[in-house]
Amino acid sequence: MIRGHIYYYARRRGEIETMAYEHEAHRRFIQTAFDQAVKSYNEGGLPIGAVMVEEGAIIAAGHNRRVQDGDPIAHGEMDCFRKAGRRPRYDGITLYTTLSPCMMCSGTVLQFGIKSVVVGEDRNFRGNIDLLRDHGVDVVLLNDPDCLSLMQRFIRERPDLWDEDIAGRTNV
Repeated sequence: MIRGHIYYYARRRGEIETMAYEHEAHRRFIQTAFDQAVKSYNEGGLPIGAVMVEEGAIIAAGHNRRVQDGDPIAHGEMDCFRKAGRRPRYDGITLYTTLSPCMMCSGTVLQFGIKSVVVGEDRNFRGNIDLLRDHGVDVVLLNDPDCLSLMQRFIRERPDLWDEDIAGRTNV
């Protein structure tokens, strides 16, 4: 189970209850994304996972498949989009991802109008959280210790593959 903590401040009891519910939902869904990241790691790929949630239910889950499929754009978020399939709208979707999204994945979030993204961690890769926020996306950053430690382990074990994934940049 996730050991991370999120601290909320509220003025009224109802707000605290709502935030506690949101916190538990975030923990549950980021755990599913983390399970996807572990799956990719165990397949020899990059440990990045994602899930899409609509009205409290997971509609798609995916993980980074760049190495497994030899596909440079098979990021965890993109795999999740593919598995969600065609939809008339995405504006009611929340995307959970274990690592801050890159430019390509952030662009896809913006292209399809996703308004809520929950990020497991951004310490190993800052990604484009500011771009998402600048375009009106509500971004929740969990800094989950499980997401953080798995990515740190991967970077230590496979610095060559990590460098390839981020094209030698720290912010793509």
